[in-house]
Amino acid sequence: MTILGRGMAGEPVKRLQEKLGIPVDGQFGPATEKAVRDFQAKEKIAVDGLAGPDTFTHMGLPELVYLQVGSIGETVKKLQTELGITADGRYGPATANAVKEFQKKNGLAVDGIAGPTTLAKTKTFGKEMTASVIASSIIDAGSKAARSIWDTITGAFKK
Repeated sequence: MTILGRGMAGEPVKRLQEKLGIPVDGQFGPATEKAVRDFQAKEKIAVDGLAGPDTFTHMGLPELVYLQVGSIGETVKKLQTELGITADGRYGPATANAVKEFQKKNGLAVDGIAGPTTLAKTKTFGKEMTASVIASSIIDAGSKAARSIWDTITGAFKK
């Protein structure tokens, strides 16, 4: 799942740390968890020390928003509302199928994952998912081996 927590490492963690204004080492440890908790409390969003779609959205890190089966929260609910399906904030098989239909209708790769490229085609997220955001969500964007920034994640998720 595209959520960051203690024990994880990689480029998304570095971006998170930069945005939080804490030392950047790419390792999600106790200091990063505390900074995430403090941010969440300040923003009045669920305080759990985990950085997921709602936290990324509030932080202004749209390039890290990837919604897929298992994602939960307000960001999922907004997507579900746009897709015209039950907006319960839980990204399950019905949401994945609706996203696949949306992707198909919009000439996108059909994988059921709502990342920046898919979200850019929506009215709800289109303004924030600019071409530069999409580019920053991709590693080696100019090469044939282009891949998601999330592909750099290592380590086990520990709560």
